[in-house]
Amino acid sequence: MTYFMFATGIENSNPTIDGGRVRRDQMEECGHYARWKEDFALVAEIGCGFLRIGPPLHRTLLADGRHDWEYADLAFAELRRLQIVPIVDLCHFGVPDWIGDFQNPAFPALFAAYARAFAARFPWVQLYTPVNEMYVTALFSARYGWWNEQMASDRGFVTALKHLAKANVLAMEAILEVRPDAIFIQSESSEYFHADSPAAIGPAEIRNAERFLSLDLNYGRRVDSEMYDYLLDNGMTREEYRFFMSHRLKRWCIMGNDYYVTNEHLVSADGNTRAAGEIFGYATITRQYHDRYRLPVMHTETNLVEGPTGTESVQWLWKQWANVLRVRNDGMPVVGFTWYSLTDQMDWDTALRERNGRANHLGLFDLDRKIRRVGSAYKKLIADWRDVLPAQSLCLQVPVQMLKERDGWPEGEGTSPPPLPAY
Repeated sequence: MTYFMFATGIENSNPTIDGGRVRRDQMEECGHYARWKEDFALVAEIGCGFLRIGPPLHRTLLADGRHDWEYADLAFAELRRLQIVPIVDLCHFGVPDWIGDFQNPAFPALFAAYARAFAARFPWVQLYTPVNEMYVTALFSARYGWWNEQMASDRGFVTALKHLAKANVLAMEAILEVRPDAIFIQSESSEYFHADSPAAIGPAEIRNAERFLSLDLNYGRRVDSEMYDYLLDNGMTREEYRFFMSHRLKRWCIMGNDYYVTNEHLVSADGNTRAAGEIFGYATITRQYHDRYRLPVMHTETNLVEGPTGTESVQWLWKQWANVLRVRNDGMPVVGFTWYSLTDQMDWDTALRERNGRANHLGLFDLDRKIRRVGSAYKKLIADWRDVLPAQSLCLQVPVQMLKERDGWPEGEGTSPPPLPAY
């Protein structure tokens, strides 16, 4: 039995702002801690078999080797009861106060130990996103100066990026020690930079090389020569670079890519960027990433604000789904699709930089847990396609016990997944 992964997510971003004095915990601000059981029932109601979710790192990792598992124990027991497969997101834009920020060189080892502890406590979990959107985390924290360390320099960006990528690699290795058949779905932002004039071609080319850095390091792919110089000029040592080139974990990975209307940019001659809107779209940009890494693909995030007519987000859902079908029909191994997130979010119109208490209408459900039009549309999409795709496409096999129980698999069926396609 194969499964196309129709997913949603519990928004669990938790960076700090205002010099580290304010924590933007979206699970708290969106009411999930109080309504988690209700939230999981909504996931089941719309037919999603998969859920991107993770215990909040800043509340769970209290010190090196010391954890508070109260939320995780309750939440993951309920997911297992409902037979919803978690894709576990262990670090989503923030770290505990005692670690500080992503400039801390101790972070990768501390995080890997945490990942091992989680895997040991929940050995039935198979799917992981150890570090969410490494590129965006480094960009917003250390080049734009918005979150966490709030730095605005190339050296800060490279330092954050190398620590995030190393944390992800070490966490994958730690989880594999506990669960040798674990599968890692990298949720990374899919970006493209368009030159707005001939003079901007050079700066745009630099940005288009830089967008691949997090995945290049994660997958042990040699970076482009210009990027190699950039990394070494901004604090990465040759020994650190060789670490990434010596760790090849691709065969346990699915390239999860996120696409929003904000993912394409116009670049000026001076290197400044501004929003371009949707120009190439998901299909074209995903082909660029797939051509580079040759891995199975999952569309791991998208959304759009429900506008005045209430139909804008529904149209965006169908556009994204049409793009998924397009690349799949062209032969790309697409294994899943995600509307992110389950409920509306708070203050993402300012990228969490301002605490305005403004709900952004991005979810399948509003913050009162009433279904939005896009929620009804996604429920119908899943119902229409869930029994069509497995028979026709290359899909991930997820042999977790809950799916065996849900679908009545006979006793004695194997519990190890077949190897992913060799690329």
